Amino acid sequence: MQPTTSLSHFLPYQLSLASNAVSGRIAVEYRQRWGLSIPEWRVMAVLGDVGALTQRDLTRRTLMDKVAVNRACKGLEERGLAERTPNESDGRSHLLDLTDSGREMYSEIMPLAREMEKRLFSGFSAEELGLFRALLDRARQQAEDLDPEELGGTFGVD
Repeated sequence: MQPTTSLSHFLPYQLSLASNAVSGRIAVEYRQRWGLSIPEWRVMAVLGDVGALTQRDLTRRTLMDKVAVNRACKGLEERGLAERTPNESDGRSHLLDLTDSGREMYSEIMPLAREMEKRLFSGFSAEELGLFRALLDRARQQAEDLDPEELGGTFGVD
């Protein structure tokens, strides 16, 4: 059976390429200036945004593999950028939060991140950016809502 579309027109592939290109470009700056990996920056960004979270919550919010989140958390802790405290609402887990040094680094990185976002998307109008954000959010939500069982028969070999 011939494919009806080439890989270059397959939206999940295009999303992956765009995400990797943008993340990769930004990661060069984070690595060179602050020695942060992409997972470390993602964890730091979430903690900077919302405050202390469990690793399970970080895994859910970043959509990263739990091993990648664990390594990122350990790396941030080893550098004194984050610290664990007991989770008083659940004695089996810990909360991770940024230290003062971590918050200081976060406050240095965010203006650069915003500037890079501005440069990366300078060819988009405000309306296009709003639509792009809304469509990305909708695609993510629909992906989260998909039942894996529904997909089981659609991708199998006949």
